[in-house]
Amino acid sequence: MAYDGSGFHGFAVNVGVRTVGGALSEAVGRVLGHPVTLVCAGRTDTGVHAWGQVVHFDTAVSEPDLAGLQRSVNALLRPAVVIRRAEVAEPGFDARRSATARLYRYTVLNQPVPDPFLTTTAWHVEEALDLGSMQLACDPLIGEHDWSSFCRRPPEAETSLVRVVRRAGWAEAGPGLLRFEIEATSFCHQMVRSVVGLLVAVGRGRVRAGEVAGLLRARDRGRIPSPAPAAGLCLWSVRYG
Repeated sequence: MAYDGSGFHGFAVNVGVRTVGGALSEAVGRVLGHPVTLVCAGRTDTGVHAWGQVVHFDTAVSEPDLAGLQRSVNALLRPAVVIRRAEVAEPGFDARRSATARLYRYTVLNQPVPDPFLTTTAWHVEEALDLGSMQLACDPLIGEHDWSSFCRRPPEAETSLVRVVRRAGWAEAGPGLLRFEIEATSFCHQMVRSVVGLLVAVGRGRVRAGEVAGLLRARDRGRIPSPAPAAGLCLWSVRYG
């Protein structure tokens, strides 16, 4: 599924506020005629978007009309939320636990003048960024690390913040547009936005690329610049098998 997260308080169902998961579960339950509990591949935060989010649920309907379900749910939720594809999953499939990797994209609009059409999908940075330094600063991120410097500490004190990053890098995506992609087995809370915040600080010359490895090893969130805004972040794809 894909969604524009700018009008939602994240994905996870939360009583009293509009969330992607809440809107989707209500729409699916309405079409199927019974309540459903959704499990997603990655719970995105407030304002974060998705192009390749994956969600599963169990249904009491023995032979669901998947094409009809897709049409009906999209009619209820479009254009902000759409089901791109619907199918019956293999027995034992779990959208979250069966995933082997997630890929996030972050878009930066790097030009003096903002673009009103990119306000909800990109971070506008006026000053010129050094793309070469930002790319160099990605090298220490690859591999298995404790990401305590970049993640909001979970309530459970014993929860590990060790994650494996498979690739990370920047590319030019058009005039004034820079795109960051990072793929990992999983991510902890605010990890990608914190990484982007640090890398943009490198591009601004406020942090040296050679300092990134030390900041990662320090496991000290207080030494990392503020996270990048949510608007530029998108869960692009999820890998399985």
